[in-house]
Amino acid sequence: MCLIAFAFDPDAERPLLLAANRDEFHARPAAPMAWWPRSEPILAGRDEQAGGTWLAVGRDGRWAAVTNVRDPQAARGPRSRGELPLGFFKQGSGAAAYAAQVQAQANRYGPFNLLVGDQGSVWFASSHAPAAEVPPGVHALSNGALDAPWPKSRRVADGLASMAREQPAEDVFELMHDREGADDDDLPDTGVGLEMERFLSPPFIVSERYGTRSTTLLCLGPTARVVERRFDQRGQAEGQIDYRWSI
Repeated sequence: MCLIAFAFDPDAERPLLLAANRDEFHARPAAPMAWWPRSEPILAGRDEQAGGTWLAVGRDGRWAAVTNVRDPQAARGPRSRGELPLGFFKQGSGAAAYAAQVQAQANRYGPFNLLVGDQGSVWFASSHAPAAEVPPGVHALSNGALDAPWPKSRRVADGLASMAREQPAEDVFELMHDREGADDDDLPDTGVGLEMERFLSPPFIVSERYGTRSTTLLCLGPTARVVERRFDQRGQAEGQIDYRWSI
């Protein structure tokens, strides 16, 4: 995942509404969201190259999602970042304990951000920041720090915050499919050069080699819902999957 926005309120009827764009090279093989075998009862996409995932949800409502951190100077760890969401379910621990465990082993992975959530909390762990509990509210995470004021993060977070509670959850897709780039004065400087900063600045990225390949909606309440929309190199929709189950 390269852009995640979520509204979290553990006391609300809908404790979590999350939307995430996965940006990746189109040539990298991947399978869409599906229920994995009983040994790992999770709903997740699968990176067919390294075997991990970018977003996973359990039948009990626990969830985990990962992004990379844009840091050209950082060393690549020996293990895939896609293992991190899976580890949350394999360990069976709560969000706080797993975030602390990941933080202690951060040097095993390339630069990453990880979000993990259980019934009452959301935790953040990163190769570039200490593990911390995420307070209730609206948050956004891209390839920098949690809630870093990157233009695309601000744009989707502001849109999510302005949504009325009675609005359909699907309305967040419009926010995530915004293809407008940011002004140069607003761009972060992450060490990749101005042209690349411009290319990566829209919430939804389109190009022949690299771009937004899927948008996932995760809505948790008495009923869980996961909707995944997939896109081709032109940014055209090529499929949708919609899962619902009782928690």
